[in-house]
Amino acid sequence: MAKMVILTEPDLRRIVTLDDSAVACVEDAFLALATKPVVMPPILRLDIVENRGEVDVKSAYVPGLDGFAIKVSPGFFDNPKIGLPSVNGLMMLLSTKTGLVEALLLDNGYLTDVRTAAAGAVAAKYLSRQDSESAAIFGAGIQARLQLQALTLVRPIRRAMIWARDPAKAEAAARDASATLGIPVERSSSPEAACRNADIIVTTTPAEQPILKAEWVRPGQHITAMGSDSENKNEIDPALIAHTIYVADSLAQTRRLGELHHAIRLGLMPADKVFPELGQIVAGQAAGRERPDAITRCDLTGTGVQDTAIATLTRRRAAEAGAGKAIDTLKPTGETP
Repeated sequence: MAKMVILTEPDLRRIVTLDDSAVACVEDAFLALATKPVVMPPILRLDIVENRGEVDVKSAYVPGLDGFAIKVSPGFFDNPKIGLPSVNGLMMLLSTKTGLVEALLLDNGYLTDVRTAAAGAVAAKYLSRQDSESAAIFGAGIQARLQLQALTLVRPIRRAMIWARDPAKAEAAARDASATLGIPVERSSSPEAACRNADIIVTTTPAEQPILKAEWVRPGQHITAMGSDSENKNEIDPALIAHTIYVADSLAQTRRLGELHHAIRLGLMPADKVFPELGQIVAGQAAGRERPDAITRCDLTGTGVQDTAIATLTRRRAAEAGAGKAIDTLKPTGETP
């Protein structure tokens, strides 16, 4: 008798948190992407323009793992106006041996939040200066708070600034982050001011016009952009690419829908120029930050291999904790009822 475990968001929040093991899980996923014959199809995206909605479907098969994830991730960015979160969704974990569904993870986007923040930690671990103590976060949503939390797992962050278009939301996010992390976190009056003394800058918004200008960036800083996961989104001034060490999570994706896409579209960068991927830096196949005064930049568009990694970690944690509800799904051929 085949069984599937169903885990709801409360189940998942109890067994998976943004911690060192989650960061290691995602770091291993990037390593696999660079060193194994991972099968990761292009992102399937459905746009629902009249409601500012999009639905992304991501997946990846990693040799050596006995399961692979398929994730459905809707983002409807007017939802907060009616009291709903802008992001939700679910993941399915299927067996690589039989194709049967082994786990249904009704996470409402929670696992995506965790693995995305963990990716930000991996980027900072390999690209920012080891002595980075200050951070600037653009945006005031869940991911803004998690990205700051993730930075504290890999760097000695002692202070931070948060800027968002809505000052009240930025103030609330700064207050909550300060209470949670135990460090001074303040609302910045402007994006330029937020950047001024930051060692690490993270952009977490669905902006369609650049909110980080090239002239605000100084030597020694690291930038992680994680909001541009579709062609119409653009957080970083495309001109900045000429002054940074650019790293992609997946070059095939960032050429098509990341920040790199906009530099290519404007003729600032050849479409076939090769850049290192984060997994190659993790694997030691490519250099990251080579000088303290370099400006590094990581373009995170979100990869299916991250989803398979976090789903696999979740299933293991669920088995250890006895979490979720197991149901019978399929009788073997020839079995009598």
